[in-house]
Amino acid sequence: MWQMIGVMAEFERSLISERTRAGVMDAKRRGVKFGRKPTLTPEQIAHAKELRTRKKDPKTPQQIARILKCSPATVYRALTA
Repeated sequence: MWQMIGVMAEFERSLISERTRAGVMDAKRRGVKFGRKPTLTPEQIAHAKELRTRKKDPKTPQQIARILKCSPATVYRALTA
């Protein structure tokens, strides 16, 4: 009896997994983007690069992060990408 209950639970779990995968694939086909939204816009990234590379008074990533109101790690990722 317990073995049959286990088999049914395993079968139900595989059905749930299959439906989830199908739903994700369908969403991707419709153009849904998964994951966290980017912190910085392309314009902000361009501005950060300009601040970093300008000849007179270049800014450090920490200063740029304060200006853009984000973390220094975000600025480092944007500058190296």
